[in-house]
Amino acid sequence: MNFLNEVAQRFPEAISFAAGRPHEANFDVALIHEYLDTYCRHLAEGEGHTEEQVRRALFQYGRTKGIIHDLVAKNLEVDEGIVVDPEAIVVTVGCQEAMVLTLRALRRDERDVLLAVSPTYVGITGAARLVDMPVLPVRSGDGGVDLNDLSAVVRRARSEGLRPRAFYVVPDFSNPAGETLSIEQRRELLQLADAFGLLLLEDNPYGLFRARGERLPTLKSLDRARRVVYLGSFAKTGLPGARVGYVVADQLVDCGTGGALTLFADELSKIKSMVTVNTPPVAQAVIGGKLIAHDYSLLRSNEREIATYARNLRQVLDGLERRFPRLFDGEAPEVTWNTPAGGFFAVVTVPFDVTDELLALSAENYGVIWTPMHHFYDGAGGESQLRLSCSLLEPDTLDEGLDRLAAFIKDQV
Repeated sequence: MNFLNEVAQRFPEAISFAAGRPHEANFDVALIHEYLDTYCRHLAEGEGHTEEQVRRALFQYGRTKGIIHDLVAKNLEVDEGIVVDPEAIVVTVGCQEAMVLTLRALRRDERDVLLAVSPTYVGITGAARLVDMPVLPVRSGDGGVDLNDLSAVVRRARSEGLRPRAFYVVPDFSNPAGETLSIEQRRELLQLADAFGLLLLEDNPYGLFRARGERLPTLKSLDRARRVVYLGSFAKTGLPGARVGYVVADQLVDCGTGGALTLFADELSKIKSMVTVNTPPVAQAVIGGKLIAHDYSLLRSNEREIATYARNLRQVLDGLERRFPRLFDGEAPEVTWNTPAGGFFAVVTVPFDVTDELLALSAENYGVIWTPMHHFYDGAGGESQLRLSCSLLEPDTLDEGLDRLAAFIKDQV
């Protein structure tokens, strides 16, 4: 992440396909005030709070588990069909904190390990390093996860005296690969988790942004055995600057006090109280106001964004097709790419090594920035691939960026 930022700062005129940031066309400062007012009215009129209580809710620290947990629970039921007790929700400082809290709670000693699809989001591997929890890679396979390899990795780890505590997965339009698990894979994954006594850490930042086909149910909505810890974020769907995320942890766990069971969310809250104390109430209030204003539906509030990301993804895939037409005479094409059904990312495979030095050359001489895929592997992998993010750019800039990318790739070939 730091490297990409440095490249962008060195070459500010370059068009960047690197950052997976939300589109900025619909940012409106007035909405921040509107959502804040909406939340305050909710407290006063809906919850019967006095003026002093409303002020305190915004200005004081607030409860560690968050002040909009009930609103988040309503959103999950409306948009995802997830019915959960609000007390099982911890509102966090972005989804990144939710990851750190969850892994820290799961990590007991040096035998505990995390499993993750390779390639995977660098935030989860970074969080695992912070809590000294090794990450064992699982092959991606068709559709996102090789379930046979997952089983083999779990068995091998246990035979070596390790404890696989959880498997991190992004079922919809994953970062970085843009892959999506089929409904059959989701059900099989839940069955495997139950059979192995394994938690699934479901990260779902892009699930609303389907470009084609029907939305698939989340793992959490299909979960009947409380095997899924659900990691959520309002960065892409609410307001990235608010830095509000959450974790749904409705499992009952042994907290080491003579066999008594406690809610996993309460254990996460204890750790959070020592890390960030609480999530800023003002930021929560803005997100809460947005949920209330749209009847708790982020699908409804993100209609323009969903259309924008679908348009941009189609433009990238169609643009690659025009610039690198596929061959059908038995000759393998030199440049290929995957075709995600939604989300922010696509992956291009090229017949040369994609290095950080080559990225700097691309930025300086061709005016285009992308992400080398090897950064998303913990070890070998992705050496001849690059990731394109299509979320931030406008159509004209996107086309110009693809022209520059095509010139760069063709010269390298």
